[in-house]
Amino acid sequence: MSHPNRERADRILDAAGELLLRMGYRKVAVDDIARAVGIGKGTVYLHWRNKELLFQALMMRESADLTDEVLQAIEADPAMILPHRMIPESFLITHRRPLVMAMLRGNAEMFGSLGDLALHKQQDELRAQFEETMLRHGLIRADVPNLSYALSASTLGFYLGDTLSHEFEDVPLEAKAAVLAHVIRTAFEPAGEPDPGVVAEVAAELGSALEELVSSYRNGIYAHDPARPPG
Repeated sequence: MSHPNRERADRILDAAGELLLRMGYRKVAVDDIARAVGIGKGTVYLHWRNKELLFQALMMRESADLTDEVLQAIEADPAMILPHRMIPESFLITHRRPLVMAMLRGNAEMFGSLGDLALHKQQDELRAQFEETMLRHGLIRADVPNLSYALSASTLGFYLGDTLSHEFEDVPLEAKAAVLAHVIRTAFEPAGEPDPGVVAEVAAELGSALEELVSSYRNGIYAHDPARPPG
């Protein structure tokens, strides 16, 4: 059973997300958020002591929910951990989350300085663990120069391409994900089918890391929850 303070915090974050998409970070005031929820401004500050922390919590919640979706896909099929499946699946899930998409595309007017604050350090650490684990188990090619850069550049192009050119904006999202899968499979993975036992082992290892990331996000979201005991 959820605590009423936690439910109120989620209502505050829901309102903040809607206003953020509509108005942008700089124009949204805590007064606007409180009014949208039907509470006083002081009640918002019970949960987060300033606007920046509130919006960091919002982005952590978005990231936790997104990562949960990825985890569910891996639990349903361990082979989803393979790069050519997980990266396109994350691409599709992310496109269903307008706040995360806006942040990835560097919408400075919307986010102000938030883009680097809520997510990047832990995501960078997880990315490094993902690559190391894939290399150690032979699920990604060891001969790709500057692997981290190559993977990142290859993937980000699919997220940012529409912001640079309108030429391909009519290509369906699922078709773009299929192209991304093909690029990752042919450029970064060894030929042949991977050993299912190895895939299951990697899915368990990286699944645990994703669960830890989600737990960290969830703790950060409600770090100032008045229902939390001190210490």
